[in-house]
Amino acid sequence: MNKLSPRDHDRVIEMAWEDRTPFEAITFQFGLSEADVIVLMRNSLKRSSFNLWRKRVNSGTSRKHLKKRDPDMNRFKSSRQKPISNNKISKR
Repeated sequence: MNKLSPRDHDRVIEMAWEDRTPFEAITFQFGLSEADVIVLMRNSLKRSSFNLWRKRVNSGTSRKHLKKRDPDMNRFKSSRQKPISNNKISKR
């Protein structure tokens, strides 16, 4: 697994939590495979949080793989999501 800066580490976790962000986007941006992301999440989260994340990713509601996504879903984040700047949520 690549050595990530603390900022990149946090961003990978954030992207993994987002249902709309596929593993392929994480691979493209950070060079981490799905297995690498799972290891990172296992080592970074509490066991109960990791189990909830894995359950959600493996359920039919998650679109973490491009093959499972609706072809009309062409962006990685929700249009309703607030922009994030310097790891703090921007105010409107």
